[in-house]
Amino acid sequence: MSGLLEAQHVSFSYSATPTLRDISLSLEPGQIVSLIGPNGSGKSTLIKLLLGYLRGDGRILWQGRPLSSWRRSELARNIAYLSQSPPADPFQRVVETLRFGRTPYWSAFGLESARDVRMVKETSALLNLDELMDRPLDQLSGGQRQLVFLGRCLVQEPRVMLLDEPNTFLDLKHQVELLQLLRRLAKERALAILLASHDLNLAGAFADKLVLLDHGQIAAAGPPADVLREDILSRVYGLPIDRIERDGAALVFPRLTT
Repeated sequence: MSGLLEAQHVSFSYSATPTLRDISLSLEPGQIVSLIGPNGSGKSTLIKLLLGYLRGDGRILWQGRPLSSWRRSELARNIAYLSQSPPADPFQRVVETLRFGRTPYWSAFGLESARDVRMVKETSALLNLDELMDRPLDQLSGGQRQLVFLGRCLVQEPRVMLLDEPNTFLDLKHQVELLQLLRRLAKERALAILLASHDLNLAGAFADKLVLLDHGQIAAAGPPADVLREDILSRVYGLPIDRIERDGAALVFPRLTT
């Protein structure tokens, strides 16, 4: 394997029962990889391991360097992380939240540079946040807050984004618009994106590669059409799954019985 990220034979346990077992994956510039799988399959845990928030067995290399050799500030200039429940002060204004994404670049005195100001303005325009910049977070809808948190990641100018359920609180229209934006950024900026998702069809439509987790192990990995198979998904999710082909894409849905 080669690329921005190489995870080799990674395992982790919270208790006597393994949470992740022998996970290997890679991530290339411009590539979108989606982690899919049932609740409890290990998606969030894997992302935290890749960031060093948890320590397990195996090797994790970022740009060919072991994770343990990176300083946290150095890692933050290269990797942005959006958790399922991002920490934030509800009274903090949107502009302040975006500025916080530039902290890895601040001087010892915490002074903003011209580039810091420019990145905040460009990100605000990109996500259509200009009219919200002076509002506190507690006056935003769930979907608006999620876009602000995504903006905080983009302001970091990362090479890699690790996103844990980024579609949370977004309606279908805004989910599609967000994934279209991520697809465009991946292409234009050679941005590598690893995201966890529960929506199999949206993940399959926008990701270059799917990694299906089942009880902490990789059940299948590869192009969406190779992973979104009835036999594999039925086994992992424990219910009959049907698949149809449309415009070259695989669409899957549960078989409803009466």
